[in-house]
Amino acid sequence: MRTTRATAAALAVAAALTLSACGGSEPAKSPAVTDVSSSAKKQAGTVIDRPFQKPDLVLTDTQGKKYDLRAQTKGKPTLIYFGYTHCPDVCPLTMSNIAQAKKALPKADQDNLRVVFVTTDPERDTPASLGEWLTSQDPSFIGLTGDFKAIQAGARTMGIGIDPPKKEADGTVVSMHGAQVIAFSPKTDDGYVLYGDDTTAEDYTKDLPKIVKGENP
Repeated sequence: MRTTRATAAALAVAAALTLSACGGSEPAKSPAVTDVSSSAKKQAGTVIDRPFQKPDLVLTDTQGKKYDLRAQTKGKPTLIYFGYTHCPDVCPLTMSNIAQAKKALPKADQDNLRVVFVTTDPERDTPASLGEWLTSQDPSFIGLTGDFKAIQAGARTMGIGIDPPKKEADGTVVSMHGAQVIAFSPKTDDGYVLYGDDTTAEDYTKDLPKIVKGENP
């Protein structure tokens, strides 16, 4: 087994405090973050004792159509990640790792898995640009954009913090966001496994066969 257990409350604290600038400055550390993150580094995923519900979000997909996250992923193994397409490092690496691991699944499991990327920078991530970026990773990945406050509130229900995009002195726009991937079970539709930004393609490759069945990896 490659998982550890943590309470939803502890994870919510850690996720809210651990924001990634995707190439920006390092986030401040705290004892609560250190305790959880040090454990996560030893294991690929953290099984959550009190699973999260899927965010109640109705956003816009890459085709410009409304997408009800709960309704349209119901009964499907689902990975949800909040990030943005202009991120120079963490976001593309995370999506690439998942895409690589997904290819190792049997075809039926690949077709059943839902990978949802929700932008934290909706002003720049239009449906068209989001779709183009995700297609380079995996054409089946679902990209969602929409109202920032709605996205921020939806992420918060999963313990993931997001700050409004901020323009730096050099003109670069940085989106600070929690870089966790949360896996949702096809059996319960609850988010029960959390992955940090140091999760490798090999980690996902080992865990996805069980995630698609709703089992603990």
